[in-house]
Parts: sequence; structure tokens; C-alpha cells
Amino acid sequence: MAINKYYDSDCNLGMLDGKTVAVIGFGSQGHAHSENLAESGVNVVVGLRKDSGHWEKAAKFAETHENFKVMEIEEAAKAGDVVMMLVPDELCADIYHSQVEPYMTEGKALAFAHGFNIHFKTIVAPKNVDVIMIAPKGPGHTVRSQYVEGHGVPSLISVYQDYTGKAKEIALAYASGIGAGRAGILETTFKEETETDLFGEQAVLCGGVCELIHAGFDTLVEAGYAPEMAYFETCHEMKLIVDLINEGGFDKMRYSISNTAEYGDYRTGKRLITEDTRKEMKQVLTEIQDGTFASEFLTEMSPKGGRKVHFLAERRIQSEHPIEKVGKELRAMMSWLKK
Repeated sequence: MAINKYYDSDCNLGMLDGKTVAVIGFGSQGHAHSENLAESGVNVVVGLRKDSGHWEKAAKFAETHENFKVMEIEEAAKAGDVVMMLVPDELCADIYHSQVEPYMTEGKALAFAHGFNIHFKTIVAPKNVDVIMIAPKGPGHTVRSQYVEGHGVPSLISVYQDYTGKAKEIALAYASGIGAGRAGILETTFKEETETDLFGEQAVLCGGVCELIHAGFDTLVEAGYAPEMAYFETCHEMKLIVDLINEGGFDKMRYSISNTAEYGDYRTGKRLITEDTRKEMKQVLTEIQDGTFASEFLTEMSPKGGRKVHFLAERRIQSEHPIEKVGKELRAMMSWLKK
């Protein structure tokens, strides 16, 4: 299915003239969205707890930008015509219901950078507001640095609820304001963005890659090879390969590596990623689609329920894997990583 693509020439930043965008949160994405929008001429308020560690950083930016203010979450939600929720998934619903929902009056737009809470219905917006998504496909520091350099990071947009009839225009204007229109804006749905994002993280980018590296490292060390050698060959060089793929696809990666490596790629890849692996990937996707993962995640992260017991225990276990110790020692030798 073809996907709609848009650029700055397709966007009308004027849709935000006379409006205030309230960005709730000032973390990785929050600081990038709010600062980029302000420097695009949009009136921005950032909503934070007064005791937030980000308050001082946001206030410092406000000193040099008249159209940028910092206030408590309720004040920001009340002031915002577009209210962008940029807080962690597991906190988003509680913050919305307790501090934002009372101020979502008719004609406003409720915005997200990830579809999780809307798709899994932990947040059900009022019927008389727009519900949109603007999701840059890059970390916040890249969204900000690319904007400052005159470039942009590609972004997804989606309309879940179009009460005003102008929801898509607002989403495009917002995306343009953070610099995405310079690179490209792709239209999707909340369902597609949420489910593909979660699957990619679990099956490939985080769960898949980390476990593959661990398995390769363990195999070499258990066979008697030095941990340092195992780290270089299963972890350190991963970035080199991924950078090549990122720059020019699998073709560039295979063009750049040796014939030995390329032959090994063709000979061995399917022995590791077998039909059983693909079957398990389909099961992972099913658990994302049917809400099993979301339910487990929210229960685990709930201060009343799971209290992060298993999450924090697993974090500790993973941090104690031998690859972390040898990796820390070897990275200390790499001056370019200390920038």
C-alpha cells in the first residue's frame, strides 16, 4: 500500500498562528519539539512539575525566546490549543487524566508522538477535540541538532479523530514546525505506528539485537576465546555494519565488507533466523496486536501493581552480564566515544 508523503511545500505553518502549543514534558522529545516550534515562530508553553529537574533548563531557553514559557502542567494544558503529550507511555494516562483532561475543551487538539495510549485506550479523548500524532523517526537530540543545522528528521503523522475538520492540517503544520517537512512527512495510522514500533523494538532493535550479541559473546567465551576478542567481534563492530546499512541499505553493507564476510552472511544467516524464529516473531506480533504486551507492561510499571519489580530485577541482571564489564574497559580505550 502506497504511503502519502509531504514536505514543507505541502504544509501551512500559518495553521498555528494565534494558537498556543502546550508541550507536556521536556525530556528527549519534549525539549526538541518545544524549542524547534518556538524558533519556527510558534507560541509555545512547556508543562512541567515545579520540582522537575527539567524546569531550570526550560526556563533558561525561555530567557532568550519571548514566545516560549514554562508553567505547571495544569496551566499549560489550560493555555494550549494543541496539547502534545511527551511523557513516558506508562505515566501518560495518569498525567492526562489528573492534570490535562479537565482542560481539553471543544476544538482543541490532543497530540502524541507515539500511539500507545490512544491505540490501547488507556486515554479516551473527548469527542469534541482533534486527536493527532506527530512522531519524528529519530531521538530528540537529533531532531534538535538537525533543525539547528537547517535540516530535519523524517516524521510520521496520523489523525485519529478529526472534530474540527482541520486535524491533518494542524498535524502537518506541527511537523513542519519541528523541521520534519525539510526531510519528509509520512502519513500512517495510530494502529500501524504503535504495533510496528513495539514489534521493531522487541523483535529486532532491542530484544533481538541484544540477545543476538549476548549469544554470540557467550558462545565465543565458553569456547575459550578472550572476552575482549569476543566483545570486538560480536558487539563493537555491530555499529560499523549498522551504519553501512543505515547509509545505503544491505547493498552498501555487502559492497563494503570482504568477500569472506559476505559469503558467511549468505551461508549462515538463515541457520540462525530459522522458521522457528520467524514463527516466534509472529507470536510476538500477535501479543502486541491483541493487547497482551500492553497489559503486562502497564501492570508491571504501575506503582500500585507491579511496582517495576521484575523490570528492575531484569535491568540489574542484564547489567551484570560479563559483556558489560569488558565492554566498559574497552570503551575507555576509545577516545572518540568520549565526545
